[in-house]
Amino acid sequence: MEPAQPLDVRTRILQAAVGLLAEHGVSELTQPKVARAAGVRQSHLTYYFPTRADLLLAVAAHSIEALTSGMASAARDGTLTQETLAPALAAAVSDKRRARVMLGLVVTADEDRQLKERFREFVEVIRGRIGALLAQLGLTVDPATLAACHTMLVGAAMLNLARDDAAARQELQAVTRLIVERVLGAAAAPAPTTRPRLRGKGGAR
Repeated sequence: MEPAQPLDVRTRILQAAVGLLAEHGVSELTQPKVARAAGVRQSHLTYYFPTRADLLLAVAAHSIEALTSGMASAARDGTLTQETLAPALAAAVSDKRRARVMLGLVVTADEDRQLKERFREFVEVIRGRIGALLAQLGLTVDPATLAACHTMLVGAAMLNLARDDAAARQELQAVTRLIVERVLGAAAAPAPTTRPRLRGKGGAR
């Protein structure tokens, strides 16, 4: 077995930032603290992420990339299907570490106009990844349906994080089932066939 390759500096920084943000919230996501947690000089961190906003957006993108690439791989090898999509989504949405990352990004974007603009672009990237994953599973959805699914998933994640109890987890599972069965289920349903018009004894009416 070959030894694991050491992580590159950028990845070490992102993983350290995810850990701080997930465990302690956005207040801990400062460049000095992240640099210490990653074991790198702060000058290395600012080389890759000149501002705190750059770092936070990269952390969110890193988290989403890890999630969607993993699910896409599972869809390719057949372990993720339309039938297993609901529990897979529930597991992803109930990940409190990822929810804290997204919440930190939202809070910071509300205070940073430049980050808010980039956050709008980030939302489109997320929806593009979700749409691509659904297409792998044979589910082609229109932009409005995709937006509705994304909004419901984000809302479920935030409410689960805020309440953090058995009732919230049960509700989250119910919401993901509803998304798959009712919202996305319509995308998988075959188009209705046109019935032939009835003819009377005297011919076409």
